[in-house]
Amino acid sequence: MLGRPSLLLSRSGSFRPENLGQNAMAMIGNLCFTIFVVGVLVFTIIAATYQPEDPLFHPSAKITNFLTSKSNATFRADDSVVRTGEDFLGVNQTAFTTFINLNDVDVPENADSGGVTENNLDCSGKIDDPVDCTDPDVFHLLMRAAIEKFKDIHFYRFGKPVRGSNDSSCHMAWRFRPKEGKTAAFYKDYRSFVVSRSENCTLDVVSIGDYHSGGNARKRKRKNRAGSDRTLGKLDEGFEKVTPKTEGEPIALPVVGEVVNDSLPVVESESSFGNGKYLIYSGGGDRCKSMSHYLWSFMCALGEAQYLNRTLIMDLSICLSKIYTSSGVDEEGKDFRFYFDFEHLKDSASVFDQVQFQSDWDQWHKKDRLSLHLVEDFRTTPMKLSGVQDTLIMRKFGSVEPDNYWYRVCEGETESVVQRPWHLVWKSRRLMDIVSAISSRLNWDYDSVHVVRGEKARNREMWPHLAEDTSPEALLSNLQDKIDDGRNLYIATNEPDTSFFDPLKDKYSTHFLHEYKDLWDKKSEWYAETAKLNNGNPVEFDGYMRASVDTEVFFRGKKQVETFNDLTRDCKDGINTCTSSS
Repeated sequence: MLGRPSLLLSRSGSFRPENLGQNAMAMIGNLCFTIFVVGVLVFTIIAATYQPEDPLFHPSAKITNFLTSKSNATFRADDSVVRTGEDFLGVNQTAFTTFINLNDVDVPENADSGGVTENNLDCSGKIDDPVDCTDPDVFHLLMRAAIEKFKDIHFYRFGKPVRGSNDSSCHMAWRFRPKEGKTAAFYKDYRSFVVSRSENCTLDVVSIGDYHSGGNARKRKRKNRAGSDRTLGKLDEGFEKVTPKTEGEPIALPVVGEVVNDSLPVVESESSFGNGKYLIYSGGGDRCKSMSHYLWSFMCALGEAQYLNRTLIMDLSICLSKIYTSSGVDEEGKDFRFYFDFEHLKDSASVFDQVQFQSDWDQWHKKDRLSLHLVEDFRTTPMKLSGVQDTLIMRKFGSVEPDNYWYRVCEGETESVVQRPWHLVWKSRRLMDIVSAISSRLNWDYDSVHVVRGEKARNREMWPHLAEDTSPEALLSNLQDKIDDGRNLYIATNEPDTSFFDPLKDKYSTHFLHEYKDLWDKKSEWYAETAKLNNGNPVEFDGYMRASVDTEVFFRGKKQVETFNDLTRDCKDGINTCTSSS
């Protein structure tokens, strides 16, 4: 047996010395191919499942960095309140440096102990005569009274007073922002002043009404004539300081409280319609998704329209996702103008309502031989469409998700060419006026805490400490080193039972969103204006609106305490998801 070769070796020459080199090369080749296949498989799995952080919900500095980066454009859905263009603006705007001080307001020669004595007037029997609100001395009296009363805001412009609701009342408007404002915006208020006249003809301000109590002074601001300079002093339009001139175009800033004109644009004539160039997105799977998903896709369409120098045809009818509705189901028929500032958008970009466009197109496209260019593949880049001369480019999206999401157009090579124009989309100024009203009722002098509970507090597997860390006892312990005793404390929270926070009332004056429901109930200005947009039908103050207002009031607190940065060890997105930047 030992002298005979084994059966295996005798029947195969594979391991003969002369074949070893060839076999080794074959084995190495097979091994390399196997490694290559495994690598491709791993890469494919990572590419299919990888979802980068959504940049919309980062703090402002991180958003700004994102907007100038070349990061992946893939979107990850989130039900948070979205950030919009005004959130990207720095608060160190030049326009904020020139506020009006008491020293800027002239003290009339006939002023006495804060009051103003009327000239050449025999007061006997005339004490109850009407106050002349247009008198320059009365104007200065009202300005000084406002500056002295509201110490936590800076005034930037006073409108000329007008007669109020009776002979002793004047209404006056002003533009302002909080002294410690953390958002780049102006606010407008208009209030009633009760003015008394004494027997020696001295006029004094007896009282100043509540926020927006001076309705007669509410009027749309008039733009300066070209070339006119504003100076400090009494003007036809009011009183303000000169804003230092800066190079380039001035940055547009929201003015919350102005009359909103968000009527739909109209085409001037048939010829102007025919000379226009348009872009429309049709179909797709973006409908009834979260507001962040909607905005991410809409901004892609708006960016492409600007790149192609075309008017974007937009559907102002929004489907509100069930995550925001009280009914728990998706709700169609919501208006873009309920949530965003359409006036700013139409003034800053070329947009047109889809319903009106369809009517005009049906009327004129055959008669005027207007042409249509149809695009059915999202991979057709805007760069390939830049030479298209047809009147209308229609991007038609299919029914298979996620390839039918609008934002897919802006992925890949397009991302470095087409920029999302964030500066064009602001939050609804009607909603922001509610924010301003709440802040004004708190005299812009309050601190705020954001307390996340709800589903996250119940899910101890993902957030093991959240329920305990946001209990009243833990909040009192955590806040004692952050918020001074006796302060106004606004609590922004998703906890439905606000009595849960009653123990905090022993140390703070607590405030919640529901306490201000008169600002959106049937008698409110918001209710009337949104119903007008909705063909006379009442509009629900839905979950997204509540979360948006709650969040914005929180952001305007002097001191702000966050749940996941300040109150708990848990991570915002669940266990083991904390990052150094979150």
